[in-house]
Amino acid sequence: MKQLAQFSCVLLALLAGNVFAQSDKPYKVLDTTQLMGSGGTDYVYADSDGRRVYVPRGGNTFVFDLDTHKYVGCITNIGGHGVAIDSKSHHGISSSKPLGMFDTQTLQKIKDIDVQGGPDGILLEPFTGKVLILSHSSPSITLVDPKDGTVTGTIEVGGAMEQAQSDGQGKLFVDVEDEKKIAVVDLKTMKLVTKYDLGESAGEPGGLGLDAKNHILFAMCGDPSVCVVVNADDGKILTTLPIGNGTDGGGFNPATMEAWSSQRDGTLTIIKESSPTNFAVEQTVQTKAGCRTSSLDTKKNQIILICTERLPQTTTNAPAATTSTTNAPTGQRRGGRGGPGNLDVLWVGR
Repeated sequence: MKQLAQFSCVLLALLAGNVFAQSDKPYKVLDTTQLMGSGGTDYVYADSDGRRVYVPRGGNTFVFDLDTHKYVGCITNIGGHGVAIDSKSHHGISSSKPLGMFDTQTLQKIKDIDVQGGPDGILLEPFTGKVLILSHSSPSITLVDPKDGTVTGTIEVGGAMEQAQSDGQGKLFVDVEDEKKIAVVDLKTMKLVTKYDLGESAGEPGGLGLDAKNHILFAMCGDPSVCVVVNADDGKILTTLPIGNGTDGGGFNPATMEAWSSQRDGTLTIIKESSPTNFAVEQTVQTKAGCRTSSLDTKKNQIILICTERLPQTTTNAPAATTSTTNAPTGQRRGGRGGPGNLDVLWVGR
């Protein structure tokens, strides 16, 4: 029995060491999938439950397998900025105008949904069960029932809404890009509670992460390019950390206790939360120029990024497998390039 107990201790130690080794490995680009096409891009969405990746480009939405990384198909006549997926109804909604509703199993369009404002950011909010459409103009937030596409309400916040995160308990946090603030919204009363000022050292926030357990926000800002770490309960700034240039996406992974920011300059910044008061830039991953938006595969702890590469004029009719070495230009943070060329989908992990 004593030998068995010793063997068990050794086995547990080896397993623990292997887990540590896995988490200690650096992030890198594991794979890249390319698809020829044309039109601009904005957000990418990884559906961890349905194991699909959705990328609106131009007037269509392209779908990839989250596990094999292969191209699955195209939802025609539905484009926009991004999508949200409801696994219960098997319906998806795009943040276009009008909104586009589609079936995730058949990849067929169901209908258009008329809304006001200028749809941009989008998410499925767990507390309400509704898809929230974020706008840069009034109304700030529009709620849509993913089962039938009914508009169930609007919330006025003011300013240009960007990325949002929900604590799952009725509180929503939203980047207000032009005000350099984070709006706090009560989804129970459907009203704005307050706005947290990100301070003079922050640029316009594009990405947002939330550690819901420890009540910590990570606002990814551009020009100056910093991550402002904020107490979600009172808006107190905990620290400010450097990130790459041209952020337009980010988040937080509670499984690894890491926040991330994806940047147009071809970098992905990983920030480690060692404790609720200790934060540090853990790694800067080289990705591809133009990969400024991202999404998390929560089952594999991988970050999915997208960008486009415009092909030279002489090769615009090249087949889909052609790889371009043309780098995406730097410049404005919003909007992807609309010319013909490769759509690159990157899988980043350990």
